[in-house]
Amino acid sequence: MWITPEEVLLANALWVSERANPFFILQRRKGHGKGGGITGLLVGTMDVVLDSSARVAPYRILHQTGDSQVFWSIACGSSRKEITQHWEWLEANLLQTLSIFDNDEDITTFVKGKISGIIAEENKSKAALEDEDSGKFREAEQKMRKLFGMPDEEKLVNYYSCSYWKGRVPRQGWLYLSINHICFYSFLLGKEVTLVVQWTDVTRLEKNATLVFPESVRVSTRHTEHYFSMFLNVNDTFKLMEQLATIAMRQLLDNEGFAADRSLPKPCKTLKNVSALKRDLDARAKNERYRALFRLTQDERLDGHTDCTLWTPFAKMHIVGQLFVSNNYICFCSRDEDLCQLIIPLREVSIVEKADSSSVLPCPVSISTKNKMTFLFANLKDRDFLVQRISDFLQRTPDRLWSDGHPLALIGHSGSSSPGTSPLSSSLPTSTGSAGDPAQRRHYNSSLPTASQGLLRIYQKGDPEDLGPKATREKMKEESWSIHFFEFGRGVCMYRTSKTRELVLNGIPESLRGELWLLFSGAKNEMDTHPGYYAELVEQAMGRCTLATEEIERDLHRSMPEHHAFQNEMGIAALRRVLTAYACRNPGIGYCQAMNIVTSVLLLYCTEEEAFWLLVALCERMLPDYYNTRVVGALVDQGVFEELTRECLPLLYEHMQELGVISTISLSWFLTLFLSVMPFDSAVLLVDCFFYEGIKVIFQVALAVLHANMDTLLGCTDEGEAMTILGRYLDNVVNKQTVSPPIPHLHALLTSGNEPPPEIDVFELIKSSYDKFGSLRADDIEQMRFKQRLKVIQSLEDTAKRSVVRAIMTDSAFSIEELEELYVLFKAKHIMSCYWGASSTAAERHDPSLPYLEQYRIDLGQFCQLFGALGTWLCGTHTATLAARLFRLLDGNRDGLVNFKEFVTGLSGMYHGDMTEKLKLLYKLHLPPALCPEEAESALEATQFFTDDESTQGEEVKEAGEASGGRDAEEKKEVKDYKYYLRMWAKEKEPRKETIKDLPRMNQEQFIELCKTLYNMFSEDPLEQELYHAIATVASLLLRIGEVGKRFGNGNGGRKPNGAADAPAAELPRPEKEDPNGGSGPGQSLVCQALAEAQLETPPQQTSDEEVKDDTSVSSYSVVSAGSLQCEDIADDTVLIGCGGDQQRRGSTLDGDWSITFEQVLASMLTEPALVDYFEKKGDIQARMAACKMQRAVERQVSSSSDHELAQLST
Repeated sequence: MWITPEEVLLANALWVSERANPFFILQRRKGHGKGGGITGLLVGTMDVVLDSSARVAPYRILHQTGDSQVFWSIACGSSRKEITQHWEWLEANLLQTLSIFDNDEDITTFVKGKISGIIAEENKSKAALEDEDSGKFREAEQKMRKLFGMPDEEKLVNYYSCSYWKGRVPRQGWLYLSINHICFYSFLLGKEVTLVVQWTDVTRLEKNATLVFPESVRVSTRHTEHYFSMFLNVNDTFKLMEQLATIAMRQLLDNEGFAADRSLPKPCKTLKNVSALKRDLDARAKNERYRALFRLTQDERLDGHTDCTLWTPFAKMHIVGQLFVSNNYICFCSRDEDLCQLIIPLREVSIVEKADSSSVLPCPVSISTKNKMTFLFANLKDRDFLVQRISDFLQRTPDRLWSDGHPLALIGHSGSSSPGTSPLSSSLPTSTGSAGDPAQRRHYNSSLPTASQGLLRIYQKGDPEDLGPKATREKMKEESWSIHFFEFGRGVCMYRTSKTRELVLNGIPESLRGELWLLFSGAKNEMDTHPGYYAELVEQAMGRCTLATEEIERDLHRSMPEHHAFQNEMGIAALRRVLTAYACRNPGIGYCQAMNIVTSVLLLYCTEEEAFWLLVALCERMLPDYYNTRVVGALVDQGVFEELTRECLPLLYEHMQELGVISTISLSWFLTLFLSVMPFDSAVLLVDCFFYEGIKVIFQVALAVLHANMDTLLGCTDEGEAMTILGRYLDNVVNKQTVSPPIPHLHALLTSGNEPPPEIDVFELIKSSYDKFGSLRADDIEQMRFKQRLKVIQSLEDTAKRSVVRAIMTDSAFSIEELEELYVLFKAKHIMSCYWGASSTAAERHDPSLPYLEQYRIDLGQFCQLFGALGTWLCGTHTATLAARLFRLLDGNRDGLVNFKEFVTGLSGMYHGDMTEKLKLLYKLHLPPALCPEEAESALEATQFFTDDESTQGEEVKEAGEASGGRDAEEKKEVKDYKYYLRMWAKEKEPRKETIKDLPRMNQEQFIELCKTLYNMFSEDPLEQELYHAIATVASLLLRIGEVGKRFGNGNGGRKPNGAADAPAAELPRPEKEDPNGGSGPGQSLVCQALAEAQLETPPQQTSDEEVKDDTSVSSYSVVSAGSLQCEDIADDTVLIGCGGDQQRRGSTLDGDWSITFEQVLASMLTEPALVDYFEKKGDIQARMAACKMQRAVERQVSSSSDHELAQLST
């Protein structure tokens, strides 16, 4: 690459000059390439250990003038090829011009100006992302690609100096972290260490400190472990590794590759040694923490944060904390998180102004909202800039409208009012097209039924006034919340303090439960910014029938059947609409079991629309990945719970692990938030705490349940006994303060014994969980989730692999181990295409709803690569053509993609089939659909054009068998009874195995293609000459068989009875055997002569007796007749037989009547022992798979400055 000219004082220190002219010198760094002795080893080691491995390229070009001692570095290169291109450009474009100058200074000025101009032109064409990266970082990225053989699509995120422990010896070198790989390179005193690990292969990533590995990072895969230590900042490195591993796991889970954030603001100045991707990942990490802290939507992006103080009128004091500003919110969090938290949506802000500064209140900013609340922030460092940023965001904030490019706005802006006005009594399905003009029918209208209040209010039985002390306690709770609202505010802008938490733990009143759930979960913000969105989804989902809707219908009546609200169609209809609307919104999740239970509880306290947005908050933010097809999130939290049990209750953990109870019980606890295992009135209090505190409450209560039953559980001897103890305990957790009538808990009724166990007060259970396990922090849980996510997703991948292997092992001759290795290679090729680009998108290739067998698919390009690495029929340059034909043959549904089963079917035929099976596969590769019209010669069309015969010869050949069968049926006309049709129907249902009789006949152009393939296939075989001789004999024999069949066919009015062409075959004279020492020419001349005689309608004029020969061996020939080819189909290595320049017969065309059957091909092949041995030989798939795995490593070790390349360049 051209570089900005820099002075070089010592031109020959650590460098070797290789080329020179009066103005320029091309140099190679010592230690690069061969030779160099001890000096080269030391320089190479120093370059790796020090930062010069990234900064110093192995080649450079210097500019010199006359006797000057000052040199100017103008170009550098990572390979000899690159630097030579620059050198040749200088010689061709500058040498003659520079010789005109008289003054050395003018020469230097001209060269520097020219190089600077070239660099400026290159920079204009570069992408903006690359422009942000420093020159030093781009050099490191190029170094990584060269060392590890990565394409340009692989982006480096960062690189670090560290030690890699190989055995007990640390190797100092450089760790390169890219989007898809973790790479390490070291070169010490001639010993090179290269390591490449895909992030998708990582099963464990942890930071630890031991005596052997101080401050080290351990990277584990399925087969090995790698240790890296001696980082300058191990914490930053490990955080980045965590992010990249998480991206890889997301790729395995959702099959989505990494997409860089193009809208990331540019830095004020180019940051040294920090890439744009690193800034992108840092910004993502901050955004995730910000959204999790304040329960904001996934599209919210943090713009910045600053230290400040907030005046709290309820405490009459200033609280120290941080102010966060994003595109739609202003948020505040105190230094002590329990002290105060505040969320101010910009849509609620009316005034932002700078207040008067004073010594008590320096640099204050006042923010007023529409509901008459004022917030005073002070001690702001850059108040003017903050006010300007907030003003900018306010100008872009839509007022109660959908944001124009919002990902949720599937339909577009709707001007209708927010749903929720029609009473529940009208919530039966009605026609939506009865009102309004056609333009408005697709939008929500008021006749669409939604619930205006929670179902619990409608089905509340009994007057609260008759409940005595319980009703009084409920009134006291409502009064406490009213006082809280008066002091701290009400709505989204409410101050959230430790007092708020106390009220939540004491139980939210039923009248306020829906409102506060919406507020604490963040669903209120989404609902307010998307009016009409739920109604639009309901309209879309009406009448739609999908797999999700079928599952929803099946589970509707299983959702809280003990509650009155869901014992009639009214509640069921509301539940159906919410679940189908969410399935329409998020087809990736659709519907998952347990969603119905949670949603039914939400509907008891909320309107339909509110329940919908609470479900969105649960599925997409608060319980991530819980409700997908593989419940990954619940499995991850199950692993976290096991780890917490080991830390908090070690004795019980060991005993429970022996019984295998934890993994059995915890899944239902987490998926339904205890709603399915605890009486409703008690479980709903846990839901109150969950919406305020998050998942930590569920972990705390689960640990408290185990702790309360520890003594009993330690005495259990089997899994069933332990589950019974825990089940009975949870059945008897009661809420003595509820004002609702008791709802029978079905599980408790079924499992209760003769004497009821003691009741447990749910408030005591919650208090106990906070007292004993309240030290749990959200950050610690997220760290544990990361570790378990790696483990769970890789375990699911292994399960998928085993399921796929079990599904196809009976249909394949490969062993289980071979199938597993093939699956790994197949999936790796699929995943590689996702992040290095391919012809189809990831969504088209991967559908999680499909069976494991069909989830991963590859396209033609990837199939050709795998075929070249694993196939046994390699044909040199013809391999890609053969692979494309096999791909078309295997692609049964014609979608341009092949799944793993289809891929194994093709390989199995090549490796484990007998000679008949292999020949059958090869035969079908030269018939449609494998042989596409673009590949086959178009001589058949020419025959139809130049002759008067209007019948389609190809169709006659293909349909000959069918026509004869039809005539036989006509001759045997019988009256068929119902038993005959039943037998025929049963036969159709039976899987019918294809026989050789089912294969269609092969015409002349297809036979020519088969001959081409066979000649190319044998080119690399040790018995090449014998195979050429054998195939020449077989081809000659088949051509004559086709001729005889044609004559018999013409003599019988076009009919070809069975055996008519086969009978004379034995009487045909066998071709004379060629001298085995005479090379392949005589063997080839047989088939050439036969081709020439058979393909042309009249023999062409004789050519010279001299044989047409090529300088290369006959193994590179593709032997075809000249009369069968159009000009554009003739390849460079094709030898035309039967043509003599201008003497070629112009009217020669393909014979449309000529055809042969597979039986004739098989019988002819069996006459040649060399061909029989070749096709009966078993292939070694293990060796090819091992070579395929090593291929990447070999490519990485190939130096671009090899001796052969050097020799080529010097000539």
